[in-house]
Order: sequence, then structure tokens, then C-alpha cells
Amino acid sequence: MAQVAVVFHSGYGHTQRVAQFVAEGAGAELVAIDADGNLTDAQWATLDAADAIIFGSPTYMGMASWQFKKFADATSKKWFTSAWKDKVAGGFTCSASPSGDKLSTIQYFITLAMQQAMIWVGQPSLNDGTINRLGSNSGVMAQVGPTSPAEDIPQGDLDTAKAYGARVAQVAAKLRG
Repeated sequence: MAQVAVVFHSGYGHTQRVAQFVAEGAGAELVAIDADGNLTDAQWATLDAADAIIFGSPTYMGMASWQFKKFADATSKKWFTSAWKDKVAGGFTCSASPSGDKLSTIQYFITLAMQQAMIWVGQPSLNDGTINRLGSNSGVMAQVGPTSPAEDIPQGDLDTAKAYGARVAQVAAKLRG
């Protein structure tokens, strides 16, 4: 079985809820980026030990949160040593509107993964109206209204997150051998 970590920042609990479903599907450990954009040494060790890392952030103003960006910038230390080379990668985001420029956030995660020489995993299924209702093939996109609590995230988006987590773990297990 592959070891998977879900590293995420959540400003108001919405992205954390999606992260929990991704982690459930992957059998993954959650690694929360704090409000200042930091991880502990133990959290970095969890990421280093993982076969797969799934990135998560809300989409704010068309991009990942500054806290996630701070974490991503700190991964340059991993880049210098190729520490994450050939790890499997994936990503998810949540925003208040159906588009919300979430694709920019997912593309940022893909770029981060490519810079780290990681292997990106796309969605497991086509849009059937429930699973992947927002039609993202690059990663998970979830949406809930701007004043809605995290509990209002549509179940289909959460089911998509869980299925995606499972897919990332399956790919990582295959590559691990």
C-alpha cells in the first residue's frame, strides 16, 4: 500500500472538509498548513516519507492562498535535492463560484509538481452530473456559496474528492510496485 499525504491550507473550513474526503479516499495523512503558512518539522518529514502528495488550497482571487504559496516556495529546498522526484502528485481546490478561476489554482499545483519532477494524476471519471459535476479533469474542484458553511458543500463534490484520493493512492501503489 502506498503512503499518501494531503497537504492543504484552509481559511474557513471549506478546503479542510474537501481535504478530509480526499484523505479518506486515499487512506492518507492530513498535513495542515497553519495560518502563517508554516509546517512543523514532523509535517515536512511526513511529506518526505510519502509516496504521493496531494495539494489543496482554496482559490482566492484566482490563485492558491498566500499560505499555500508560502509552503510551495519553501519546497524549493526539496527541489535542490530532488527529494520529491518521482512522487505521485494531485490537487484540489474550493471556491465560492462555479468557475471562480479554480483552474488557475489547479494549474499552479501542476506546475509545482512538475518543478519537483513529480507525476501528476488526473480525475478518475467523467462528469456524470454528480461525480465531477464541475467538469475538471486536472484535479478536484469543489464549490459552495460565499456565505455557506463547509457542511453545505455538495455531496457530489465530496464524493469526487474521495474518488480522486483513491485514484491517486492506486496510481502511487502501482508505481511503487
